[in-house]
Amino acid sequence: MEELKVSFQNKTLALQRIQLTAALRNKVKQNDNDSGLIMEIMKQIVTLSRAVIEYQQQAREKEQKLMDLKRKRLSLKKAGGQKLLQIHTMMKKQKEEQTSKNMSKALETIYNNLRKEREMTTVIQNIFQNIIIGSRVNWAEDPSLKAIVLQLEKNVYFL
Repeated sequence: MEELKVSFQNKTLALQRIQLTAALRNKVKQNDNDSGLIMEIMKQIVTLSRAVIEYQQQAREKEQKLMDLKRKRLSLKKAGGQKLLQIHTMMKKQKEEQTSKNMSKALETIYNNLRKEREMTTVIQNIFQNIIIGSRVNWAEDPSLKAIVLQLEKNVYFL
């Protein structure tokens, strides 16, 4: 029902426009003062219509430029996010490399200290062996001295 009403109103408006156009054509053909005024108003309407069309075109162009700028801004934002992620990854990698270097330095220091301790232990073992041998005690008959001498003969590097 509503569609019929709308359709009827549209048809009525179209008919009224056709009738108005026909009346204006007839009035312009009469070539009197009113027809000159009507022609002037029509010229103004045409001029204004052209201006409206031109401004609409300019508005479309500006909207297109705005959309292009928005797209460019979005792509720059994505690129910035990717660069930030790359920087974060690179900093993490550098931090891991620095930690690795610090760990290798610490391990090298520990290894050097262990080597020095082994050398000192070897020297002390040799001194104790020489003291026992130099004292001319029969260490082979005394079980406690025998255990000490045999213990001193063990290589520190294999312990």
